[in-house]
Amino acid sequence: MSYENAWLAYQKKPPTADAAYFSSLYVEGDHRVIATAREELLRAAREMFGKDMILCENREEATISFIWDRMAKTGEEGYHVREDNGKITITSEGPKGILYGCFACIRWVKMEKPFAGMDLLEKPSNPIRILNHWDNMDGSIERGYSGKSFFFRDEKVLVNERTRAYARMIASVGINASVINNVNVKGNATRLIDPVYQEELVQMAEIFADYGIRLYFSLNFAAPMELGGLSTADPQDEQVQSWWQEKMKDVFRRIPNLGGFLVKADSEGRPGPFTYGRTHADGANMLARAVEPYGGIIIWRCFVYNCQQDWRDKKTDRARSGYDNFMPLDGTFLDNVILQIKNGPMDFQVREPVSPLLGGLTKTNQMLEVQIAQEYTGQQRHVCYLIPMFREVLEHRTYCSNEQDTVADIISGRTFHQTNCGMAAVANTGDDENWTGHDLAAANLYGFGRLSFDTDLSSEAIAKEWIACTFGTDPEVMEKIEAILMMSWPAYEKYTSPLGIGWMVNPGFHYGPNVDGYEYDRWGTYHRADHLGIGVDRTSHGTGYAQQYREPLSSQYESLEKCPEELLLFFHHVSYTYRLKTGKTLIQHIYDTHFEGAEDVEKMAELWDSLEGKIPEKSFERVQNRFAHQMDHSKEWRDQINSYFYRKSFLEDEKHRTIY
Repeated sequence: MSYENAWLAYQKKPPTADAAYFSSLYVEGDHRVIATAREELLRAAREMFGKDMILCENREEATISFIWDRMAKTGEEGYHVREDNGKITITSEGPKGILYGCFACIRWVKMEKPFAGMDLLEKPSNPIRILNHWDNMDGSIERGYSGKSFFFRDEKVLVNERTRAYARMIASVGINASVINNVNVKGNATRLIDPVYQEELVQMAEIFADYGIRLYFSLNFAAPMELGGLSTADPQDEQVQSWWQEKMKDVFRRIPNLGGFLVKADSEGRPGPFTYGRTHADGANMLARAVEPYGGIIIWRCFVYNCQQDWRDKKTDRARSGYDNFMPLDGTFLDNVILQIKNGPMDFQVREPVSPLLGGLTKTNQMLEVQIAQEYTGQQRHVCYLIPMFREVLEHRTYCSNEQDTVADIISGRTFHQTNCGMAAVANTGDDENWTGHDLAAANLYGFGRLSFDTDLSSEAIAKEWIACTFGTDPEVMEKIEAILMMSWPAYEKYTSPLGIGWMVNPGFHYGPNVDGYEYDRWGTYHRADHLGIGVDRTSHGTGYAQQYREPLSSQYESLEKCPEELLLFFHHVSYTYRLKTGKTLIQHIYDTHFEGAEDVEKMAELWDSLEGKIPEKSFERVQNRFAHQMDHSKEWRDQINSYFYRKSFLEDEKHRTIY
């Protein structure tokens, strides 16, 4: 399949004084990642300035120098880019830092920032910055909206020029690890740890290593039974432990650059330690002991809940499950285990509270999991720039300590002095020519990488970078696309599910409005609307979920008056006539926001249309077609949601707009 270079398309630049910097290069240090940085800089000079850089043996003769200096005080992955007297020096303690500094230098050019006086010192906020691909061996992608897998096809592992293009793309924004297969491991995916796919996986691991990326697999907890012929997968069984130890010894010997494994267990039908009356710590630690001799990491997902819930039961609460399952185990996991925690307690909704596990756990390595695949936020047919949401999560105070208590502090390791921690994102790529289906959805992939590398970056700053690197720096293009991106998440929230309630989607494929689609099901995803009001009572009088937070959050969520209104219906069952802080009734807020959201989409579409001729034609038409769909679909959301609540409440819209 063909592919585009996304934000790494090095468009020809007009002659400028800064072109002179790209004349000659000195490289100090012999390492495969530094060699990659060298080739990337030579490519940028050739494609942007039409120049073939001279490789110098003497630093004094070079206009750009790569210096691998173990005393640089940057850390292994940090970098210092400094201009002095017409020369640029990129310094780092490690080869990865040289590569990231090289990409930062190229980004500087693409944003048309002057090099004179440049002094940029950056260290990554998070040790692990990892993508989770939900790709299956048959080539399908669970929750994939950008074509088929470019890792797998017809039960085979694919390694080709797109593999290198992918590694180059994600390394350019600081991502340093990738899980290539679905967390729901089935069929031949279980055999990725067997020799059968060794040749292709070694090739892939080597390509990843060139870009400073560690290869990870998702693991099937039942592999001892499915591959080893054992009668059990009990983590306390000595035969099971021995099987895993031998298997890990073999797989780490065969596949270089293997970082470790991601595990989904005891959830949504996946096998796990619960089958044998064991805990998640028992299961994770068994695997952690098996990979520890090779420096391996076990990433254990906290997405664990009982998916056999009875909708009549108003006490059992899916939101409680992560905390209930893992908080009692705090401090019992080995140091090479990381608990991967979704940003919210449910499942990547357009609005959720931050998971109480983040800040609840104090003795366990933690990793934040977000989703850029837009499963519940428009499936890359709607534009929905998610970096503002992720920033809100990162800035959230957990009150787990007197200082450094934000989610960003915790997952960086600053709060509890941990080194195995970071950020993960469920990826949004596929084999579509533009990688992400919707051209503007690439901002989420780019944005996750940049934000996980530097959690202090603003959503606006990341948007500006991505726009400049993708479409150029024309002021009108920059201004209008930034406006579209920054409007998009609030707009999507307005015309879909109000005030934190979530879930009003078609079951199974999760696209399009269906208010009662999940209301009487087993998945625990209810809105509890009746003729008087809507919302789930998660206070101490209801499910008790609000009590899982530390104070003062617990009291805030418990109180109808103090609860943040964007989460009101997540925590409270509220009357339609309840007045919000705006003075509007709840029902009027629902009507107004759904009309406003659809209007916002029309404004975004108009902004895009006005850029015709300033955006490459193919990209312009693709986005224009997506907006045409989004305009129609947002109106369908508006009309179905408003009609549903009008028919429930019999309360009319004060503005007398058409509600069916």
